[in-house]
Amino acid sequence: MIQEVVRQLPPESTQQAIGYPSLFLLVALGALVPVVPTGALVSSAAVVALHQSLPFSLLIVFGVASAAAFVGDICLYWLGQRGVRSKNGSKWLRAISNRAAPERLAQAQQKLDEHGSVVLVLSRLVPAGRIPVMLACLLSRMPLRRFARGDVPACLAWAATYQLIGVLGGSLFPKPWQGVVAAVGLTLLISATPAVWRRMRMRFSH
Repeated sequence: MIQEVVRQLPPESTQQAIGYPSLFLLVALGALVPVVPTGALVSSAAVVALHQSLPFSLLIVFGVASAAAFVGDICLYWLGQRGVRSKNGSKWLRAISNRAAPERLAQAQQKLDEHGSVVLVLSRLVPAGRIPVMLACLLSRMPLRRFARGDVPACLAWAATYQLIGVLGGSLFPKPWQGVVAAVGLTLLISATPAVWRRMRMRFSH
């Protein structure tokens, strides 16, 4: 069944013409709302690019993913800044605040005080670490330009990490769909680990 679907796929050039804009839009959207698993998207795109014959496919995936993550972060930070400056806040600032646990926010504020905008790189690589650090930056009134300077290497490191996961998954299996399944499973496992760990700590602490 899967082999039949693979044979019916459009040519590589058509896949890229559709796939790259879709990857950009989905990753940028995933930076704004938490319903899109952006890491899994990048890993899956890397698997597909690994098995394509067209040159520079992996480099294009890296560029598209990192640029989309940066655009999404900047849009969300700008929207959050509007809420910070507003007397009544905004729905975007409330949404960011609701996604940041108080203890994670306190840790993020401490790390921001100690390391400055460098902490943005680590926050992008740690699952569920981006939003608390972004909220800490907003509450400290960090200018958008300074946030953007710190977010560029963060997005590049994030895209490279999840692309590497996809490349490793794709290189272990002969079929692209097998690598995609492996890459998606691994990225979802990595994303779920912090939440599982927090629940275990809460359970054993009681």
